[in-house]
Amino acid sequence: MAKKGNRVQVILECTEHKATGKAGTSRYITTKNKKNTPERLEIKKFNPILKKMTVHKEIK
Repeated sequence: MAKKGNRVQVILECTEHKATGKAGTSRYITTKNKKNTPERLEIKKFNPILKKMTVHKEIK
């Protein structure tokens, strides 16, 4: 039986990639605790298309 808790899976998408006009998207999947962080996540992650660290925000 699966655990029931506050942990949910979220998708992070690059914020700078859309402005460049290059094809593709940079997305990461991670988990977060809804109880501790109810707001949307913002994490600096590596974008392999742009080849640099960029801010990735949680999308719905």
